[in-house]
Amino acid sequence: MLVYFWGFLYSNYVRFWLKWILRLLTRKCELQRVFDGSKAGAQRTLSIGNHRMARVLRNAVHVEEAEVEKCVRDVMKEKKIEQKDTGFKTNLHISLLQISGYKKLYLNVENLRKVPYDSDNEEHEEQLIELWNLLMPHENLKARITKQWCDIGFQGDDPKTDFRGMGLLGLVNLVYFSKHYTNEARQILSRSNHPKLGYSYAIVGINLTEMAYSLLKNGALKSHLYNMVSGSPQMDHFHQFYCYLVYEFDRFWFEEEPESIMHFNQYREKFHEKIKGLLLHCDVILTLQN
Repeated sequence: MLVYFWGFLYSNYVRFWLKWILRLLTRKCELQRVFDGSKAGAQRTLSIGNHRMARVLRNAVHVEEAEVEKCVRDVMKEKKIEQKDTGFKTNLHISLLQISGYKKLYLNVENLRKVPYDSDNEEHEEQLIELWNLLMPHENLKARITKQWCDIGFQGDDPKTDFRGMGLLGLVNLVYFSKHYTNEARQILSRSNHPKLGYSYAIVGINLTEMAYSLLKNGALKSHLYNMVSGSPQMDHFHQFYCYLVYEFDRFWFEEEPESIMHFNQYREKFHEKIKGLLLHCDVILTLQN
């Protein structure tokens, strides 16, 4: 009862006067003090989601990228922050770009995931052939539909059936990793053919696309992206995170030494939990370079 009474007293009376005294002493509003006391990146941007800030920024956190600059001016005007406080203005601008950019990135990723692989689409087919050429530069495909696709980890003669869950996003991710980290991709493909610890490279790659997508969707990638990008996260940043997952999963798999591929789901979930744990750290950045 006493705790409830104190909570009511603080929320309705004490906090108001405490904020008033602090503003009088520091000449800064609560939002300025929060920004001053937080590191650039996730710590600062996530502080905007604090429920105490929500009333001030209720419109700001939902703006489109093009509206960010105007929104910053409106917030500063409402909170009586002088426009010459360029530090605060810059920091708020960056944070709002990160928030709006994250939402836009999710929509772009979702839209790509919803595009089904179409073997009649020339661009889709070109990307698939590019994947083969990047991974198997010294071996030509004998036909479009061939058991050779199993050599890079697809399930059957025609890879298009393996993209059903993640759509074109699965293929784009595989190509991105193979193009930007060609040596690593070929090394991992080679390791995936291990006689005891081998796994289906392409199928696992598509599975890791689903993992990256789900982490983006549920907001788990916010700290990582806010620390990585001083502005709007782009599709490249999502692909880079996917590359990290592919590289780290391969290392994890061989360190764990599963009894057989039949235990894939168990170890996949263990790896998923490990990544989610890393993403809980406010200063996290997960890139292949690390």
